[in-house]
Amino acid sequence: MASDLAARRRVRHFWASTIGKKIVMAASGALLLAFVLAHMAGNLKTFLGADELNHYAHWLRTIGAPVLGQGWFLWIQRAVLFAALVLHVTAAVQLTRRDRRARPVRYVHRRPVRAGFAVHTMRWGGAALALFVVWHILDFTVGAVHRDFVPGDPYHNLVADFQVWWVNLIYLAALAMLGLHIHHGFASAARTLGVATARRERAIRILGSTTAVVVAGGYALVPVAIMTGLVH
Repeated sequence: MASDLAARRRVRHFWASTIGKKIVMAASGALLLAFVLAHMAGNLKTFLGADELNHYAHWLRTIGAPVLGQGWFLWIQRAVLFAALVLHVTAAVQLTRRDRRARPVRYVHRRPVRAGFAVHTMRWGGAALALFVVWHILDFTVGAVHRDFVPGDPYHNLVADFQVWWVNLIYLAALAMLGLHIHHGFASAARTLGVATARRERAIRILGSTTAVVVAGGYALVPVAIMTGLVH
């Protein structure tokens, strides 16, 4: 009992500290990035045809179905990702508020334009991405905002959705925000988790920029290919 109480105190103390929130933010961001990369690989199966993409989606729904029931993997994945997203956003908001309380009066000298742009991109871009996640779920998971949603047929849903020009604009704008978010957050997360050192700083920045381009470009391939008629 005493050990449980001490453990809870350590957790509360860790979360209350600035470095604790930064570690939670970095770790949850790394988890979300891992999912984004895996999800992108699945999306690119669109170029292999309807059968390949639909088979992949069916496989995700039926992993271990005889033992645990259909869709259990997806629900566990959603729960973990939702928890990671909540922790990521909560830590970001609380760190921002803490930063503002610590500096209620702005500096006389403005911060460099590049630094200011990065900060605003992380804050407002992150908020825009959170709204996009809700839209994405309503669009492709629930089908509530999809014009021609067919349950169990992701290939049809992708093609039907990305034939609408304004849907493409929403997704491409969100991808641009995602790329900037990864670009600015990758090095910061690496430093927080102790991965980045003085020697590795340049390599970490290059890796972060490359990852941002690969993710944004990889996801953009599908809507652009559908809109231009390369995928029917």
